[in-house]
Amino acid sequence: MVLSNFIQNILNSTNNISIERQENLNILVDYIDKNINGTNIPLIFICTHNSRRSFFTQVWAKVAADYFGFNQIAVYSGGTSETEIYKETINALSAVGLKIIKLTENNNPIYAVKYHPQKYPIIGFSKIFDHPFNPKERFAAIMTCGNADANCPYIPEASARISLTYIDPKQSDGTPQETQTYLDKSAEIAAEMFYVFKQIKNNEQR
Repeated sequence: MVLSNFIQNILNSTNNISIERQENLNILVDYIDKNINGTNIPLIFICTHNSRRSFFTQVWAKVAADYFGFNQIAVYSGGTSETEIYKETINALSAVGLKIIKLTENNNPIYAVKYHPQKYPIIGFSKIFDHPFNPKERFAAIMTCGNADANCPYIPEASARISLTYIDPKQSDGTPQETQTYLDKSAEIAAEMFYVFKQIKNNEQR
């Protein structure tokens, strides 16, 4: 699939997000709105293993932010334990036109995600949320799974802690539905990240 076609479909699907979910997403909208004049707005998306939902949100938040011209958004991800980014997470992103480059060959590979020929790639690998790669102050910690929300300790350096949880696609692993489940989860998260930055753009133009 061509990435631009996928993004157009995702933009159309933002109209289908429920009012209840919009209210949840608007907490993130409000946080970014209040900090949008800063030179750098770091967001860390956190889930237990940093292998599925947190990586999807990291990628789609940056793609959406840049699409609407918010280049000051910096995206990171982390977990409460270190594993590896799951293969179907990578496959789902590749399937919609993102170019995924494996930078290392080990048990926890580092990936570069190219979404624009003239933009720096998004760097992703599984890590603890306070890994040295991630920012240490003035960031928003966004919890993408209930376990991380409950088990992630207090982070005094965070400017905000926002709960934005998703159902784990891991429940489909090893089933005939696995590939489609990951594609659907990627699209769901993409739509919500595009909703967030579309709202911020609309607010800016008022």
